[in-house]
Amino acid sequence: MKNRKAEQFLGFLILRACVFFVIAALLIILIDIFTKGAGSINWEFLSAMPKKGMTEGGIFPAIVGTFLVTLITAILSIPLGMGCAIYLHEYAKKGKITRLIRMSIRNLSGVPSIVYGLFGVVLFVQLLKLNTSILSAGLTLGLMTLPWTITASEEALKNVPKAYRDGALALGATKWQSIRTNVLPYSIPGMLTGTILGLSRAAGETAPILFTGAAFYLPFLPRSLSDQFMALPYHLYVMATQHHAIEKVRPIAYGTALVLIVLIFCMNLFAIITRYKLRKVRLK
Repeated sequence: MKNRKAEQFLGFLILRACVFFVIAALLIILIDIFTKGAGSINWEFLSAMPKKGMTEGGIFPAIVGTFLVTLITAILSIPLGMGCAIYLHEYAKKGKITRLIRMSIRNLSGVPSIVYGLFGVVLFVQLLKLNTSILSAGLTLGLMTLPWTITASEEALKNVPKAYRDGALALGATKWQSIRTNVLPYSIPGMLTGTILGLSRAAGETAPILFTGAAFYLPFLPRSLSDQFMALPYHLYVMATQHHAIEKVRPIAYGTALVLIVLIFCMNLFAIITRYKLRKVRLK
């Protein structure tokens, strides 16, 4: 008995130590970025165009470019991902082909983002002749986000009890009616949460947009979806590693990193609030 208590105490101690080290490392990174980047944040930094080779001015084009690319990513990945998850879980027959499809989707979620970037160049830039543009970058990120969206949506559908479907079917409802009225209202919070988390990951990616549309320096806003664009992740990458005056623009790089972290945090917070509100409505 004493040995079991000692093992339990030691196990919980190790787990608490792991949590402590992870949180401590995260706090150190966030505090470092905040203390070095907060001084650069002001209205001009957020709303002005970059000047003099990005050594002065703001990051407004990068903010707009990130928003537009993320929007296109959402338009592609959300309906396709959720629709694919509904088909796989509710309609597809169990068998080797379905298992193969699921396994392929899970494997695709682990493919490095740079591979998606190269695939986007071949498919969207060269084959479909969309050129290096916002549209090409958004579609590439959409493809990268699809496996995450499908997996998260299917897991949310699995959490809905089978009795909900059987009850609707027993009352004479069609398959789609039972899904629409008895399944989706209970699974949508989880589906949206997983989808938004996938989008927040896409918003911080550099490699896929590096080849498909991101530009080093554009002192103006894109006029259409066929134009190149600036984006916060690529802007940060250039400022931190490729700029001709790295030490001079270091505060701007930290400010850009802080803005990107706040953007991703807001997207995750939106996912949490949306899930909470939808669950509240469902319980009523």
